[in-house]
Amino acid sequence: MEWRYPWIIICFGFILIFGVRKFLRKRNDTLIFKSSTPQLEANLFGRFDHKKKLWKKRMGLFGLSFLIISASGPQIGTRVKPVERKGVDLVFVVDVSISMDAEDVKPSRIQKAKFEISQIIKQLKGDRVGIIVFAGSGHIYLPLTADYEAAQLFLETIDTKMIPTQGTSISLALNTGLTAFTEESEKYKVIIIVTDGEDHEGEAVARALAAARTGIIIHTVGVGSLSGSLIPIKSQKGVPQEYKRDRQGKLVTSQLNEVALREIAEAGNGIYVRFDNRTTGHRILIHAIDSMEKKTISTHEFSEFEDRYQVFAIISLLFFIIGFMFPTKKIQKDTWRGRIV
Repeated sequence: MEWRYPWIIICFGFILIFGVRKFLRKRNDTLIFKSSTPQLEANLFGRFDHKKKLWKKRMGLFGLSFLIISASGPQIGTRVKPVERKGVDLVFVVDVSISMDAEDVKPSRIQKAKFEISQIIKQLKGDRVGIIVFAGSGHIYLPLTADYEAAQLFLETIDTKMIPTQGTSISLALNTGLTAFTEESEKYKVIIIVTDGEDHEGEAVARALAAARTGIIIHTVGVGSLSGSLIPIKSQKGVPQEYKRDRQGKLVTSQLNEVALREIAEAGNGIYVRFDNRTTGHRILIHAIDSMEKKTISTHEFSEFEDRYQVFAIISLLFFIIGFMFPTKKIQKDTWRGRIV
């Protein structure tokens, strides 16, 4: 049992307790007729029953007590209520290759990607979300779930040291993303690829076309700048020590490959969005997700306390009615005094 407004029963309950003694006094009329004679009282109260008056007060007191309980909003028992969630299955495919440590987007590409994805998850309503991480290989990091708090926790722990096999294989990541979906229907499924666009295999467009034929929508997100940036090599504490070099010892500049990402998005019937130093990139994706047709992902039931104030209100009303109609007249018995002739 719970109370919706417990402060009412606490406050008014104390007032009721302190006022009960005075309220139920047997004879409060003695204060008015202090110096009256017994004959006067007998004439005034001869037909008045003080015991019935006391019970009349008690009825009012009981009615007031149940009225306070009713106003406090008692919730008793449980009620089973069906709930339907409508949404889509949304899988983020996040690039965790070392090139995502580039700092042409502040504070870094990987941090910017995590921030924007976090903003998208906060705006979801009923959708299920999953996370795939990839570099030279792809792995399911978070299976589809409707627990957005858990998704945020998993997202926060993503970094570029998760996968030892370096490289950027978007096509392999797409294959892994397709395995994250559990149901046969492909109509309500979305893949969002978040990367700097450096596809080292070049088969992503063909994979996106094949997925689009089954109804899966593929959006792509480019993280970085067209001018590119050097790739810092960080220590275990996250401090940059030097910059990545190729086999000839030259510094490697990582550039955003927008052309490849636009082609993948076009093949997957999706859109291309760029995450840069502005903070509006995620809004375009949220609008695209919200405008999609939603499916009933799950129908479940949950229990909650049910309001029962009506019962106490009816009892209170009955006591007030009884107290109002309760007679206080003394019943006198007629006695035979003879016959007048």
